[in-house]
Amino acid sequence: MIVPISTVVGLSAALFGIGLFGFLARRNIILMLVSVEVMLNAVNISFAGFSQHFGDTRGQIMALFVIAVAAAEVAVGLGLVIALSRNKPGAGVEDLNRLKW
Repeated sequence: MIVPISTVVGLSAALFGIGLFGFLARRNIILMLVSVEVMLNAVNISFAGFSQHFGDTRGQIMALFVIAVAAAEVAVGLGLVIALSRNKPGAGVEDLNRLKW
């Protein structure tokens, strides 16, 4: 069954909006990372949808690159959270200033 491209774009836009709201509304670093992951998954859905719509595999290959970038982003983000939690429990964005030299 082929899904119409308008449905794919609508789902992708809704997920991106939810992720953007979550990123802007939260002050916890972990929840902000989760929101960025939701936004990246919205981009992956649109890549896969357009790839299927146009019959080209470049969108699916690009989605794999986005997944790799997301894994690197999570590794850096969790490293920051671990460095932050050594000093104080909790992971607020305002606490990142203490990590400066």
